[in-house]
Amino acid sequence: MSAVSTADTLRIALVGNPNCGKTALFNRLTGSRQKVANYAGVTVERKEGRFADSNGRNVQVLDLPGAYSLAATSPDEAITRDVCMGKFPGEAKPDLLVCVVDATNLRLHLRFVLEVQRLGLPMIVALNCSDLAQRRGITIDRARLQKELGMPIVETIAVRAGGTQTLVQQLSLAKPAPPPALPDGSDLHAIVNRMLSNSVTMPTRTAAVDDALDRVLLHPVFGLAILTAVMFLMFQAVFSWATPLMDGIDAGVTATSSFISNLMPDGILRSLIVDGIIAGVGSVVIFLPQILILFLFILALEESGYLPRAAFLLDRFMVGAGLTGRSFIPLLSSFACAIPGIMATRSIQDPRDRIATILVAPLMTCSARLPVYALLIAAFIPAKTVWGIFSLQGLVMFALYFAGIVSALAVATVMKMWSGNRAEHTLMLELPSYRLPSPMNLALGLWERAAIFLSRVGTIILTLTIVLWALSSFPAPPAGATGPAIEYSLAGQIGLAMQSIFAPIGFNWQICIALIPGLAAREVAVSALATVYALSSTSGDAESALLPLITAQWSLATALSLLAWYVFAPQCLSTLATIRRETLSWKIVAISAGYLFGLAYLASFITYRVALALS
Repeated sequence: MSAVSTADTLRIALVGNPNCGKTALFNRLTGSRQKVANYAGVTVERKEGRFADSNGRNVQVLDLPGAYSLAATSPDEAITRDVCMGKFPGEAKPDLLVCVVDATNLRLHLRFVLEVQRLGLPMIVALNCSDLAQRRGITIDRARLQKELGMPIVETIAVRAGGTQTLVQQLSLAKPAPPPALPDGSDLHAIVNRMLSNSVTMPTRTAAVDDALDRVLLHPVFGLAILTAVMFLMFQAVFSWATPLMDGIDAGVTATSSFISNLMPDGILRSLIVDGIIAGVGSVVIFLPQILILFLFILALEESGYLPRAAFLLDRFMVGAGLTGRSFIPLLSSFACAIPGIMATRSIQDPRDRIATILVAPLMTCSARLPVYALLIAAFIPAKTVWGIFSLQGLVMFALYFAGIVSALAVATVMKMWSGNRAEHTLMLELPSYRLPSPMNLALGLWERAAIFLSRVGTIILTLTIVLWALSSFPAPPAGATGPAIEYSLAGQIGLAMQSIFAPIGFNWQICIALIPGLAAREVAVSALATVYALSSTSGDAESALLPLITAQWSLATALSLLAWYVFAPQCLSTLATIRRETLSWKIVAISAGYLFGLAYLASFITYRVALALS
């Protein structure tokens, strides 16, 4: 093949089954030169990046959603099919398809290659995880397999530096001709079996290390104990490991606030910057380390191949509660944010199971609740060690997460009883090989999540903080007023009006004010409290002292009631919008918001009254 000129741009699309290493290959090729957004009109994520090939030509890479078949059974698979065929609105047809396959699982992945081959586009097969195949003793006659498929095949190791060099070199050559089309009605299974028989020597179906690990991790007793320990470690780490970083951010916010206060004269502008922006936004940014630690665990578990096994392990327990093992991964994703968790339910084929998972996903303790939990735990739970090893504050954090899980199972059980008997259940899952998580993939994933969080801080939270500051500052108190100025403002009047509704569960008017912007994003509740107390304080330093302020002014019963409220609190408006997009039903949205509000109020009422009785 002759080399191509550097004048044009090559547009390629990566396709493949889930768990083939496609996204790791995308990260290795493009690094930080990525753009992540959503496809127009849908909630499926679109990832595009770029790099230069060996000739210096610009290569644009589109990472398409994983698909098991082009006979789409989910929105993800439909988008992959339509983009490849050039039928997706606003998306150009790729010049070349790179079909990524797992060299250790060719029996499953080659069938998809044959499906894609029928599209008649130029193709290259990236034989990924070739190092794992060699360690297993799997011998692949690449030349023979390449001849049978009628397209170039290159070996790649996406998790290793330099592991994409052969693919980049292949892309620098002339674009290959489309492979010969398979006749309609061809038996793909028979063709794959023939190719494997002719080109692949596979001494064992699975690696010995995978079998050894599965004997422990999938054991009905030991496996559950290990899964519980992993979840417990994750929640302990979220609170304990982040403390030094949070202290550093807190010191920076406090120093910035003091600097601005000393630099500017007293007035409305200083109040906006110090009491509004710095007090509000700073009180949320401080929780970024906790959110990133949570994402680190979820990304590592996903990359290691453990998550599908956890889903398999929990299947019989979740079926008893009206869910299935397939619900596990969407629900675990909801610990980070309910929105991607709800989107992940597309992999659940049974409509009833999918709706049930969507309805209980908001009960998983998302990262937006962390700022509220961390604030109240730090204020009212002693920072001491239990049994010589565990943080009491970490144990309380774990209990709150556990309460969300138990509540989700309880709600799912009630829905199961309500809907009656279900069809016989069978779970089929692909269990990928165990892998050590790639540090680069983890770093890119954390960078992406940090950027998303900080963009929310810079847009939604900043905007709502300024709006709340304005509502809390105007109108000015009348002449001769003796109380804090905020009590006479619009926000103060709204809070005082709401207090009659929330007084039975121990909420004061400041908390009532914070609940309103918290509907847009839960973490805004903390910035709202910081703004309200900064403006209602007479000390002049409330923006840097929210924790001691609520410790002094709230009872333990009120703090516990607010914690209970946020275990169940109606989800943010973005989550409601996602439920509407995924279900196309306002009825499901109303049911979700209604039952969560009812549970939140009931749980807070019981918690508050019991705490008062015991105090």
